[in-house]
Amino acid sequence: MRIAIVGASGAVGQELMRMLDERAFPVSELLLFGSSRSAGMKYIFKGREITVRELQHNDDFEGVDIAFLSAGSGTSREFEKTITKHGATIIDNSSAFRMDDDVPLVVPEVNAADALDAPRRVIANPNCSTIQMVVLLGAIEKLSHIRRVHVATYQAASGAGQSAMDELRAQERAIVEGREPVVEKFPYQLADNLIPQVDVFTDNGYTKEEMKMHHETRKILRSDLSVSAMCVRVPVMRSHSESVWVETERPLSVEEVRAAFETADGVVVMDDPLRQVYPMPLVSSGRMPIYVGRIRRDIAVANGITFWCVADQILKGAALNAVQIAEYLVAFSAQNNIRK
Repeated sequence: MRIAIVGASGAVGQELMRMLDERAFPVSELLLFGSSRSAGMKYIFKGREITVRELQHNDDFEGVDIAFLSAGSGTSREFEKTITKHGATIIDNSSAFRMDDDVPLVVPEVNAADALDAPRRVIANPNCSTIQMVVLLGAIEKLSHIRRVHVATYQAASGAGQSAMDELRAQERAIVEGREPVVEKFPYQLADNLIPQVDVFTDNGYTKEEMKMHHETRKILRSDLSVSAMCVRVPVMRSHSESVWVETERPLSVEEVRAAFETADGVVVMDDPLRQVYPMPLVSSGRMPIYVGRIRRDIAVANGITFWCVADQILKGAALNAVQIAEYLVAFSAQNNIRK
């Protein structure tokens, strides 16, 4: 297949290349696109050197089968029709199209078939925090309908891109060396600190990130459940962590929930608290699964279950999920002998 990556020089773009290679995705030709600043940069893919092209409104996407977009919502909206006009399917990592009625929002372990109904040839990748939570909620929903969810996220610098990761590292060095840390990417210093704000605030006191988790979860699960989130930025380089409280229609035992997680695709259960076995960002960074532990009954709610989960934001929270969507499309086409 002829594949394109828009935003190839960013953290997610780099992981997209690695996932396509490691997962042996059928790539006959890879095209890389970026801003004028990135144009001309060179990367190696499967032993071949590829030069980044400047993204422009032209016919560069003619013959492209799938285009992965990871260059921000403004770029995605501006170039949607330029990319799809010759028949390419977009898998978009931004928030540009997630809540559009005619754009499927897909986590393959939960609602892969939704990717087949994409009239605009656009498929949206959900928010990173939503992805890791909704895989686990999907497993619980099969046991009993979920009424409401409360979640506190502990989001790594990687969620704000490579420049945020670089800033955290620079701040850590400055503190060790006795210098004043430079603050540019976040509203406050992240090193040695927690910032109870991810994205901008809305009129109801929630941030856009917190509202994304509410709306996106409902769309993916096709459910009327309510999600109340508190999203916090933490001084961790990669991998988001989440504390999740779930209220279901019928009471579920810890054993039922653990068994559901153990059989869920893409999930690894690490849950032996007496031996201090539980997921942490150090465990999940650079790895593909969603790790879950601290599974227990919520003693404050009659039908409540609570758990802790961790996943690499750049992988399952972005690049891996996007490539899994593409893999599903390819497999479906092959099984049904569908040609572009």
